[in-house]
Amino acid sequence: MRLSKFTRTALATVVCGGTLLTAAMPTQANKDLDKLSKEDANWAMQTKDYNASHFSTMNQINARNVHHLQPVWSFSTGVLNGHEGGPLVVDGIMYVHSPFPNNIFAIDLDDHDKILWEYKPKQNPAARAVACCDVVNRGLAYAPAGKDYPATIFQNQLDGHITALDAKTGKLLWKMENSDIAMGSTLTIAPFVAKDLVIVGSSGAELGVRGYATAYSIKDGKQVWRVYAAGPDEDIKLAKDFNSANPHYGQFGLGLKTWEGDAWKIGGGTNWGWYAFDPDLDMLYYGSGNPAPWNETMRPGDNKWTMTIWGRDINTGEAKFGYQKTPHDEWDYAGVNYMGLSEQMVDGKMTKLLTHPDRNGLVYTLNRENGSLVNAFKIDDTVNWVKKVDLKTGLPIRDPEFSTHMDHEAKGICPSAMGYHNQGIESYDPNKKLFFMGINHICMDWEPFMLPYRAGQFFVGATLNMYPGPKGTLGQVKAMDSVTGEFKWEIQEKFAVWGGTTATAGDLVFYGTLDGYIKALDSKSGKELWKFKLPSGVIGHPITYAHKGIQYVAIYYGVGGWPGVGLVFDLQDPTAGLGAVGAFKELAHYTQQGGGVMVFALGNIRS
Repeated sequence: MRLSKFTRTALATVVCGGTLLTAAMPTQANKDLDKLSKEDANWAMQTKDYNASHFSTMNQINARNVHHLQPVWSFSTGVLNGHEGGPLVVDGIMYVHSPFPNNIFAIDLDDHDKILWEYKPKQNPAARAVACCDVVNRGLAYAPAGKDYPATIFQNQLDGHITALDAKTGKLLWKMENSDIAMGSTLTIAPFVAKDLVIVGSSGAELGVRGYATAYSIKDGKQVWRVYAAGPDEDIKLAKDFNSANPHYGQFGLGLKTWEGDAWKIGGGTNWGWYAFDPDLDMLYYGSGNPAPWNETMRPGDNKWTMTIWGRDINTGEAKFGYQKTPHDEWDYAGVNYMGLSEQMVDGKMTKLLTHPDRNGLVYTLNRENGSLVNAFKIDDTVNWVKKVDLKTGLPIRDPEFSTHMDHEAKGICPSAMGYHNQGIESYDPNKKLFFMGINHICMDWEPFMLPYRAGQFFVGATLNMYPGPKGTLGQVKAMDSVTGEFKWEIQEKFAVWGGTTATAGDLVFYGTLDGYIKALDSKSGKELWKFKLPSGVIGHPITYAHKGIQYVAIYYGVGGWPGVGLVFDLQDPTAGLGAVGAFKELAHYTQQGGGVMVFALGNIRS
């Protein structure tokens, strides 16, 4: 067994790099974090790195020996709701988080039987009542030490606060209120660190929250900028040359003109998914989510700039481009999903790309320098609300049979509101030029109804019935070339693959299943090579790290989230949980609640 040459070098860098990180200037925090993210001993970001590759160059565990993988230790968080995201590992310390009440634990990997420190925040329990789809939390963020602050762990609390903790001691450094739960605005997103900023999104579109993203200073939590998804251009922060390369996407004044009256003020567009960052371009990428309410009749117009892929200047928040994938969304296809950055050949030229598998069942690849659309194709041939995307205009060509307007009986819509892809972080193997994606395969019937807006109350306006898609299962894993749209292989899963994938240079793809397995596939063929039954279902993502020359794989268990909401809250009505209960009615026969992290290594390793 061995680590790759890259990994052995990285391990040596970790050992000797502590002093350098401590002495770093605040403006170079991104460089230090970027460095940590490339050292495979660490897993310092939820997305693994700024590209959101979720890929490790380690190959000690590989396709030939992965069947020898065994559990070596585990840790319970003491919380039973859905565990999304994954732990962080930085310089021999694992940082573990939980869903509400959002406890944090630091574990020294030299002595994993003992908790190094813990942080149990006091927060407003009323947040539970306004949280959509379970009280999940997508993880922590880490910032290396700067001149004016220590190494810091950031956490978003469900009640709308962002907290900064000393990574060595767990001491609270500062705390800021980002969201007002009285208006239904909560926080489930993982914070994102870039340069000397920590970026935070927003949740609550199902309660009419107007979505925004905010940058805070790592040092003291002071707000640096805030940008909205809808409203006046100055609130959205459109650059003077916004969409200059693609004026057909739309440019100025549309955050007001594409809404009726003041509907934009309660129009959604929150962002609770994942960010990516290109340090060379100083650009931040993310997606804004669904408009509110779900009932499309109540909000005529394109509802810009909900459902949009954004490319923004990290320093100012100004939008360089915005591409709206689903104008006037009718299906809750919230476009906040994974943003994967890669460099690939397009028309004979090496091109900076952004690939985004959307809730709407389409995979989009854009030139991330200017937002130009390179490709858009169906993630599965059963997607039916859209016939195709016009690559010249960027607009979807819809099938009116699957519209959800008030006077139409909408049945058999694929995908469901859960999307064929939801919150999971996916992986990209730069050697194979392939993305590996966990998929939901769920369709729905949709019955809209009218309702008034009341602050802090659900503002949806639709009853949903969900069920397995035409292929008969609820989930899939696929290997995909994002430039050509070619799928190399596909496997079926009984339940949705909610948490995403992690790929390695050992020709492996790891992922977890809702019924409680962690699995490893051969990344070349999709063949299942190993699986292990966990104490509860998985809605988070695997990570892999190294400690003292040994490669480990770790994953949260703890069923819940939107697919597990019926199990968590003991719901029986198939339309409850915004339709999830019907789709996952069999889940309780395969797993029950739990909450923790389990760590694996090859069979001759014991700790």
